[in-house]
Amino acid sequence: MTDPTPRVRDLDESELLRRIFPLLPAGDLTDVGPGDDAAVVRAPDGRYVVTTDVLVEDHHFRRAWSTGYDVGHRAAVQNLADVAAMGARPTGLVVSLVVPADLEVDWVTGLARGLAAAAAPAGAAVVGGDLSGGERVVVAVTAHGDLAGRAPVLRSGARPGDVLAVAGSLGVSAAGLDLLSHGAAEPAAGAPGASGPWHPFVAGYLRPTSPLSAGPAAADAGATAMLDVSDGLLRDAGRLARSSGVVVDLAGGALAWDVTRLVPAAVELALVDDSVDGPRRAQDWVLSGGEDHGLLATFGPETADRGLPDGFRVIGDVVATSADRGPAVLLDGRLPDTTPGWDHFRP
Repeated sequence: MTDPTPRVRDLDESELLRRIFPLLPAGDLTDVGPGDDAAVVRAPDGRYVVTTDVLVEDHHFRRAWSTGYDVGHRAAVQNLADVAAMGARPTGLVVSLVVPADLEVDWVTGLARGLAAAAAPAGAAVVGGDLSGGERVVVAVTAHGDLAGRAPVLRSGARPGDVLAVAGSLGVSAAGLDLLSHGAAEPAAGAPGASGPWHPFVAGYLRPTSPLSAGPAAADAGATAMLDVSDGLLRDAGRLARSSGVVVDLAGGALAWDVTRLVPAAVELALVDDSVDGPRRAQDWVLSGGEDHGLLATFGPETADRGLPDGFRVIGDVVATSADRGPAVLLDGRLPDTTPGWDHFRP
């Protein structure tokens, strides 16, 4: 029986691109978009922020769980968040895509729609990229941003006396991944329009969101350091602390709301895997789970006294200048007894 579903192998490159290009947002700073040898994007500030990231099938996502729309949305968000973490507004994305010949064309156009859905509200265009064949799907995104005259907010500016604050969620994506991995939830639970107790967690993994406008707002408010929480709170707080030469102390009480929110999902997980300690797993998701793409920032006491930018909440303090080999992150004054978070080359 003939397969009626169009596959990538049924189209030539020009036809596949012809289907993709109309789906991509143009952006208000794009002079030349997709279709030429290179794009032309204005940089009003005279500088531009640039970052890149990659998603590899069966390493960062599974097609059994993720639609093309999901992967496109996620690929855009993880790059847009890095731009926002510098205090910049995203302006453009360049996307390189590797696809197998038997991949459904609808999966590829879905990816373009997912990219657009995440990028367009942020004012970012998808201005071009590359298309190639391969054994598995690989999505590589380079994002650009405009600082609009601001100084970039680096990881290295935190000082003792600052407060540590976060905008966005903690542990939600990790909870969704765990639920899917253990068969405690189905991918459909995270689909748009779905309801039910596991929807926020599965959706948070498949299509994470990031408080992008909070990045420039934090910069305007005088944030001393900032980064995107992509690999877990402990690991990324450690990166900020080491870059700044300080120690940060997370406040367990300030994270209690995040943990409590995740307890029902952790209890559900324990029902299908009796080795799971539900409340402890919820805490681990908050401390070590990644890919929520919230923003972690430090602010001086004078900013904290005036009030932090909308969306930020205090979760700790910068307490000391660090020793070279001493701990960078504490939890209520002690070393955390959980793994620090995601590392691409270590279990």
